[in-house]
Amino acid sequence: MPGVTINRAPLARRALAGLSGLLAGAAALAVAELAAVAVRPEAGPVVAVGSGAIDRTPAPVKDWAIRTFGEADKLVLQLGILLVLALLAVGLGLAATRHRRAAAAGVLLFGVVGAAAALSRPDSSSWTDALPSVAGALAGAAVLHVLAGRLTAAPPGADGADGAWDRRGFLIAASAAAVASAGAGTAARVAAGARGGDAAASRDAVTLPRPASKAAPVPPGAALRVPGLQPFVTPNKDFYRVDTALVVPKVDATAWRLRIHGRGVRTPLTLTFQDLLRRALVERDITLTCVSNEVGGPYVGNARWIGVPLAGLLREAGVRPPSRGGPADQLVSRSVDGMTIGTPVDDVMDGRDALLAVGMNGEPLPFDHGFPVRMVVPGLYGYVSACKWIEDIELTTFDAYDAYWVKRDWAREAPVKTQSRIDTPKPFARPGAGTVMVAGVAWAQHRGIEAVEVRVDDGPWRRADLAAEHTADTWRQWSWPWKATPGSHTLTVRATDGTGATQTDRRTRTIPDGASGWHSVVVTVE
Repeated sequence: MPGVTINRAPLARRALAGLSGLLAGAAALAVAELAAVAVRPEAGPVVAVGSGAIDRTPAPVKDWAIRTFGEADKLVLQLGILLVLALLAVGLGLAATRHRRAAAAGVLLFGVVGAAAALSRPDSSSWTDALPSVAGALAGAAVLHVLAGRLTAAPPGADGADGAWDRRGFLIAASAAAVASAGAGTAARVAAGARGGDAAASRDAVTLPRPASKAAPVPPGAALRVPGLQPFVTPNKDFYRVDTALVVPKVDATAWRLRIHGRGVRTPLTLTFQDLLRRALVERDITLTCVSNEVGGPYVGNARWIGVPLAGLLREAGVRPPSRGGPADQLVSRSVDGMTIGTPVDDVMDGRDALLAVGMNGEPLPFDHGFPVRMVVPGLYGYVSACKWIEDIELTTFDAYDAYWVKRDWAREAPVKTQSRIDTPKPFARPGAGTVMVAGVAWAQHRGIEAVEVRVDDGPWRRADLAAEHTADTWRQWSWPWKATPGSHTLTVRATDGTGATQTDRRTRTIPDGASGWHSVVVTVE
């Protein structure tokens, strides 16, 4: 308004107070991440708090996150944590202009939260896991204390003093904090890269031996040439990844060890990576499915695995399945990041190709998929069979121990359900009238697929053409030429497995033992 003078100095001071909080937060994170390199990456506060949040999140919420964000769920969580920390840092910066010591103590409190989260992780084995959060909190509190002091007082006659605060002193201190934080953050990234380099070098040095038992050749006609259909073999870069690891473990294969012990183990085993490579390896094509896969979802893939038969190792250790009088009915596998997965011993030892896999599609396992060693058990959902970065196998019972996901209300045993999916045409596609090729995949690992049927709207079921079957442990492609007429139509698919059981139409959620129902797509024919 004319004649009204607005004093902008308080607004500028509050903005700088918020900035001081952000700079203190940045300093805390940078120092914490640098300290985490010396301890272990999983001890960093963002990873520790994020992992703790994942562990304590109810299963339905996790399921929603996977459905909503897919494989970006972990990135979304980390960005969310950083956003919350940024908002809290701004709040502490504003509070510091009036309550300087209390605000600094608030930063220290967040360090306590981070330290507690790190120590509560199942893979934590030392008090040193608390050090990154503590070091970061001390650095952040110190930065906030100094910057807030420049905003609340100025020495008598100070050049650049503005009212009651030292503008020049604040700018110098803020610049120094920003530069130091950037330097610490860069050093942390460089050091982390160097640390991960040893693991990468150990992977690069791996030459997979020729398997003693090669996979059967994929028969002609097993892979259909239909545009839009998923390939029969899923490339490693496209293979789904669903796990709880915020930071993908980078394990040095030369230092890796696997321990087999527990009930009914007469001869405990400790194996190195080279011990596994020296054994008779087998190569098998196996389709894996995640229990979080919704009807028609993307979390299923087929790969050629090479590894050591797990049943043979267990027999070498003296293990007998419970069907033959053994005392243990559950095999608990543990990952280097603390994940536990429980698998029925009878399923592992019933003759199926349960593997400790070391290779995937002709190369050593990618880090994302469990290098140096992971479990692969055909016919079971991954959460009860596919432990990645495995380092320990304990024989026990289901009554004595609940693995990670069972504690969160998932089923103890989870055979893969018979499922089918339409890959083409895509939902809401607008194909032209005439012959439209409908195609997709169907799977019922360890039982195989005997038939696939397609229905248009509420019409009769029509038998689709099945691609040649490779094995009962791999998915099967199918196609059906549809004489499409103009208008909106719903295409639905169902499969029948090798036991003669037809896929149920009863729609269920993924919890507690996998989704069921028929997959449908709506298209408009023009």
